This record gives sequence, C-alpha cells and structure tokens, in this order.
Amino acid sequence: MTATPVREMQTIAVAAISARAMAEAAANDGFNVVALDLFGDVDTRRAASRWEPIGTPGSLHIDTASTLAALRRLAEEGEGGQPVAGWIAGSGFEGEPGLLEQGAAVLPLIGTAPSAVRRLRDPASFFGFLRTRVMPYPQVLLEPPEDPAGWLMKDAHGCGGWHVRHAPWSVEEPLSSHDYFQREMPGQPMSATFIANGSDVHVLGFNEMTVRPFGARPFVFCGAIGPVRVPENIATRVIEIARALTAEFELRGLCSLDFMRDGEAIGVLEVNPRPPASMSLYRRPPGVPGLMQAHLRACLHGELPAMPPHRQDIEGIEIVFAPRPMQLDEAAARELVEWPGIRDIPGAGQRFDIDDPLCTLTASGATADEVRSRLGESRERLLHLMETLA
Repeated sequence: MTATPVREMQTIAVAAISARAMAEAAANDGFNVVALDLFGDVDTRRAASRWEPIGTPGSLHIDTASTLAALRRLAEEGEGGQPVAGWIAGSGFEGEPGLLEQGAAVLPLIGTAPSAVRRLRDPASFFGFLRTRVMPYPQVLLEPPEDPAGWLMKDAHGCGGWHVRHAPWSVEEPLSSHDYFQREMPGQPMSATFIANGSDVHVLGFNEMTVRPFGARPFVFCGAIGPVRVPENIATRVIEIARALTAEFELRGLCSLDFMRDGEAIGVLEVNPRPPASMSLYRRPPGVPGLMQAHLRACLHGELPAMPPHRQDIEGIEIVFAPRPMQLDEAAARELVEWPGIRDIPGAGQRFDIDDPLCTLTASGATADEVRSRLGESRERLLHLMETLA
C-alpha cells in the first residue's frame, strides 16, 4: 500500500494521564505537538511546544472541565500561529466515552470513535462478542459470584490495573454497568501492540506485562517488555482475535490487546482502544514512518504500515512508584534528570504521596530476562537514592 503523506497534520495535540510517550513519538515524527496531561514532566515539556494540565498528578484522573477548556483554546487559538488539526486520546480516556464525544465536537479526534469505545468498554457487549465468536477469555459474571474465592472484581472504565481487586464476600454499593467479575487465570499477563484501520490490523509485536500488588490492588500495571517471541500458533490466534475485534468495534490507530498466557492456553482480558504504553518498546527502521505517522495514516486514510522485516533489541519500561510521601528538592531533581534510561522525569518541587508514579525506567537487551534484570537493578538503585535525597 502506498504511503500517503500526512501534510495537513503539522500541529496535533496529545492528551492522557501521562502524554510523554505520545508527545515524544509525535515530535520525532516531525509534528509540532501540544501535550495535555496531569504531570507536565520535564521530558514531556521538552518534546512539546506547549503543555497544559488536565488534572492533578495524585488523582490519576482526567478532569473533564480542564480537558474541554484546553481543547477549546486549541481549536480557537491554534498553536504557534498554526491551527491544531486534531487530538489523540491516550491513557485515562478509555473509560470516558462521554468526554471523548464532547472533545471530538470541539476538536477532531484522531482515533477510535467514542461510540465504539463505549461499546468496547461495556462488559456485556465486549464479552458477549467474545462468547458469540467462541474466543477464549476467563469466565465473566455481571453479578457477584456466590463464592468470591478465585474471582476478581473489575471496572471496565479503569486503567493501569488500579481498578482490579479481589472480589469481596459482599458488595455493599450498587454495581455500575461497567463493573464485572472475572475468574482469576494463572499464567503470564501479555499484550499485543497493533495498528488498526477499522477492518484489519498490523501487529507490531507481543509484550510481557509486569504487574505487582499495591495494598488491596493485586494487579497494578508496572511496565512491559517486548517484543518477545511467542509460539506461532498463539501469535496466529491473537492476531485473528485482534482482527475480529477491530472489525466489530471499528478500532483505529494504535491499540493493544491484553491477554493471559498459560502454556498453550490464552484468555482475552481487554482491548485498549488508544496508544498504549507498550508503543515505547518499538523502534522504527530507517526510512519507515514512525508510530504517530502510522497512527494518523490508519485513522485518516485507512492505511496500515508495510513493515519490512527488521531486528531490534528487546526493550523494557518500568514505572517506579514513590516509596513514601516526598517532595523533590533541587538535588533530587538533578539526580533524576541525569539517571540513565529515565523517562517521565518530574521537576523540582513536585510532591508525591506513597505509591504515586515517580518516573519510568527503560532498558534494552538481547533477552527478556536480561532486560528484566537491568530494570530491577536500576529500580533498586534509584529507590535507594530517593531515600537519601528526597
């Protein structure tokens, strides 16, 4: 398929709980980018010509009024003397189809349509489709199980695993339409990172996800490693599922499919209909459009990338969480800026409560185990430093 230049998209906006990965990818692809997120990290502002807050960092929640106000300003004023041609919604918007609709009415949304996101994040709709098509997924109930042992309670509007908890013996508050219960499945949490055009997909690769318990939250997303090799039969099944979901829910642009792998068995968990954190793991060979160019071409022109075979190191990302309440002073902020492989760098004076995301570490290597070891060593050294400085 012939690549169509996206000349009309000189200035775009990216919005998310943390927009750094999208902002950097857009800047690397030659776009002038406006970043809207909660943190305003050093590297986010470095990649963007303009940053605006759309929520408070500790909330991990996007504020509707702030988001719409920022989009209105961009629609009315532009940026740097240029119109802002559209915006891309990232993490935090998957559970906000109403906000996506309102935002799309202000400034064109470049991604999966809000109506499709609403269907995709409706447990009855999503798992009903999987059941009809006989696709594997851990058992789901829309009402509390009689015996909660071995069951998880989830919120389909949540992200990052913070919404997942063990099913309680009694549910005191009324359930919402996006609450559901799912059998816990053993195995390795994984994801497939792909680009969709509403009917077909191009899978960039497969990733191992890192999840850890934080208090009552047993499966908080802490990072990913990829691309990793999976058996051909599993890769084929996952790609077929991603293609079927794309056609049913009209997915567009960068997305990810989360699933469990237990030996030869897989179980679909959810689809993220927006650029995922795992996009940071993928490097483009010389002469090939970058991921944000590919996202726009898929959304606007229905084009999927024709990727030549290429080798790349296995990459890893790991979110580091604050070990205690702290405020970064100038010395700690300087140490973070100079830390090797660091991303999402907070500025001096920023406050953190315990378990707030502090920054993201990166590493690469020849094997997933090597990358995992390097990330772990870097995390422990960094946490030790933070104990002495901040």
